[in-house]
Amino acid sequence: MARSVAVVVLLAMAAVAAAQAPGPAATPAAGATGPPNVTAVLEKGGQYTTFIRLMKETQQDTQLNSQLNNSFNGNGYTVFAPTDNAFNNLKPGTLNSLTQQQQVALVQGHVLPQFYSMDSFQTASNPVRTQASGTDGPYTLNITSTTNSNVNVSTGVVEVTVTNALSAVKPLAVYSVDKVLLPFELFGVKAPAAAPTASTAKPKKGGSTEAASGPAGAEDAEPTGAASARAVGWGVAGLAAVVGCLL
Repeated sequence: MARSVAVVVLLAMAAVAAAQAPGPAATPAAGATGPPNVTAVLEKGGQYTTFIRLMKETQQDTQLNSQLNNSFNGNGYTVFAPTDNAFNNLKPGTLNSLTQQQQVALVQGHVLPQFYSMDSFQTASNPVRTQASGTDGPYTLNITSTTNSNVNVSTGVVEVTVTNALSAVKPLAVYSVDKVLLPFELFGVKAPAAAPTASTAKPKKGGSTEAASGPAGAEDAEPTGAASARAVGWGVAGLAAVVGCLL
């Protein structure tokens, strides 16, 4: 009897201990995703090495991911990601010819401070502002929809058709493009400077100007030939008078 009571007590104590022991750590649900990360999206795409490197060198990847994770912009972001082939097709030395600040502007010119799905591009109001800006204001793009549900993006220097979305879940949309979006503000043809207007008067050493019509008083002066003829006429008339008196 005593042995049976002891067994019952031991079983009860074991049950209490099991109830108080911490359970296994909870595992994330299958398919759960973390905060949006533009670098992870590009790395998964597999052909954006140059753009990733450029974003890292200009620290735009860190800035954009921070803004996404901290809800800096409730409207979300859209990124146009050039492929490695797009960069390979640039004129040699294009990237190296840019200053650090211009490289930042180049990357920011591929980022829109607004989430756009392929459908919402149809209602975009041009020109569409990018993250880049300069002395003349923000860099902009013109975005138009085509009849076959594609989207054309133009900088004024290059135009590209967008067909492939690497990610389109708000707040981040990433679209693949096969051309680098060279900003017009950096690569556009500058208007030639206006030529200086020609002066109608020739400056003289004393600071005065010489009129095209000639020296002052020239209009009132008598021609030299006429004055000589008149003097000869008066001389002949005088000589005739003297001869008349002698006769």
